[in-house]
Amino acid sequence: MKVLITTDLFVTATNGVVTSVRNLREELTKRGHEVRILTLSANLKTHKEGAVYYIKSIPLGVVYPDVRMPVSYRNPLIRELIDWKPDVIHSQCEFFSFQFARHIAKATKAPLIHTYHTLYEQYATYVIPSKRLGRRMVAIFSRQRLKHVNTVIAPTRKVEKSLRGYGLNNPIRVVPSGISIDQYRYRMTEDERLSKRAALGIPADHQVLINLGRLGTEKNLGELLTLFASLLTVNNQLTFLIVGDGPAREDLEKQARELNITHNVIFTGMVPPAEVQNYYQLGDIFVSASTSETQGLTYIEAAANGLPLVCRQDPCLEDVIEEGVNGYEYTASDEFIREISSILWNPDWRSAAGHSSEEIAASFDKSHFAKAVEDIYEAAIG
Repeated sequence: MKVLITTDLFVTATNGVVTSVRNLREELTKRGHEVRILTLSANLKTHKEGAVYYIKSIPLGVVYPDVRMPVSYRNPLIRELIDWKPDVIHSQCEFFSFQFARHIAKATKAPLIHTYHTLYEQYATYVIPSKRLGRRMVAIFSRQRLKHVNTVIAPTRKVEKSLRGYGLNNPIRVVPSGISIDQYRYRMTEDERLSKRAALGIPADHQVLINLGRLGTEKNLGELLTLFASLLTVNNQLTFLIVGDGPAREDLEKQARELNITHNVIFTGMVPPAEVQNYYQLGDIFVSASTSETQGLTYIEAAANGLPLVCRQDPCLEDVIEEGVNGYEYTASDEFIREISSILWNPDWRSAAGHSSEEIAASFDKSHFAKAVEDIYEAAIG
């Protein structure tokens, strides 16, 4: 079938949406489908690269970094896609590219599928100080935006529950976004691991907590720094490796200085997506305090790399963390310190937990993801 995927982001940033779109495109193509991508360009130039259509846009960084909006919704590339006559249109973002998806679906009578990746109430405070008002505005926006969508895909039951709470009556299917398990099957040798740790300035006798992802305030990394400072009073042979970049980095680095833990915290900045597995494997435990995730692909990636996880309790973790088997969910600071300490002092459990993480992550392979989405397309067309 002919599948058109629309997304605000495709190459302008690396995040969960971009990863999901790339994996879906790759797997659908493997399954024999013709896939085209419609997205926003990183500049004022409309162009096409193979099956990827870029519409000229301008930045809206004042709202949130990496957000862009099209200059115009009239564009010859849109007519080309309408003439192509896609069998199904799969929108990945609710804002600007959604307008294109809606227009093309109306012109071609193709069913419109939409994946709801982001719980915006966690981000609304960037523009609306009141959390209650922000949630209400998100609910209204989501209902109005998606009322003509044939089927909504939710990455987790957490998202499905939120959408029903917003008043959505559309059919909703829960389909976890997939990851490329093959990428994370590679393992560095111990010599490679020690060498890379040393290159980053990690002392040879230190154990490493790792967090990988976008450094935004909604990720709650400030809480992790505070917890890590408390943990150092119990065990000072620890390093906290923070991999990624984002608008909160400067504030986080300032907090680390104020907590006097800069000698134990390393900010790597952005790393190439093709190399993230090498960074996960530098860690002994993956940690997160975020409650803004709809699914949290980094949790699954960390598990696929054989790491135990200690994360703030959140519904999106129900299929990722098996309590006491491959990690723990915490709700209070004393739980975090107790669970981290227990894992670090028990290498046999840590090894078994790593193997359990790998087994859990295998169920999220992108091939399963694509097959589930393909079934939704066929049902919508039928």
